[in-house]
Amino acid sequence: MAPLRVFITGASSGIGAALARQYAAQGATLGLLARRGDSLAALIATLPNAQLHRAYAVDVRDHAAINEAAQAFLAYAGGVDVVIANAGISVGTLTEYAEDIPVFADIIATNVVATAATFAPFITAMRSQRAPGRLVGIGSVAGIRGLPGAEAYSASKAAVISYCESLRLEMKPHGIRVVTICPGYIDTPMTEKNPYPMPFLMAPEKFAAAAAQVIAAGRSYAVIPWQMGIVAKILRLLPNPVYDWAFGKAPHKPRKKHHE
Repeated sequence: MAPLRVFITGASSGIGAALARQYAAQGATLGLLARRGDSLAALIATLPNAQLHRAYAVDVRDHAAINEAAQAFLAYAGGVDVVIANAGISVGTLTEYAEDIPVFADIIATNVVATAATFAPFITAMRSQRAPGRLVGIGSVAGIRGLPGAEAYSASKAAVISYCESLRLEMKPHGIRVVTICPGYIDTPMTEKNPYPMPFLMAPEKFAAAAAQVIAAGRSYAVIPWQMGIVAKILRLLPNPVYDWAFGKAPHKPRKKHHE
């Protein structure tokens, strides 16, 4: 079986870096994209077969630059098997503050629009391959129900979930699997400043191993860790008055940018 060719955005730290280590250990050839080129280079230096991997220092809001990186990786690797749109921003927003509106737009641009911009350059190549591959969107349990103080983040992850569902239906006739993975609390720089308890907090390496299994199986949707999947199902079923009572006074995510 030929080694996998995997393209990951938001790859310089946290979940993205853990996924890079997971796939590199499997012998995959990686295309790693993030804003911080120095961090990408440092990560690649620690990976098995470092010479096989390629780094692309790109802001995912620059759609032309994403396309250039995608085309460069396709030319180098001769195709692609897995594309993971992982880049994201997690930051508190409050609509009552005018200064949070540009932050809201930045979150939507990074978490939602960039997911589509990441997938778009690879679809034609996947359709022409013998094994068309997987497009993987990273949602969140925060996209299941809106959380107080996180209007933009919750909205963005709900949008990713719905977008990937729509895309899944579009890609099915072409044999391309669209996989939505919703992390719970993963121990990364993005979550370390959360000022509230994080149940079932999971190490990024364990998350990456579980995510790779979901992706390999081509499952349409998974919550990781599985315990948060049960919580998510319960949250979906709660009537609005009960949900409002339970979460109305929950602690807020800090209103400060944290990139991954």
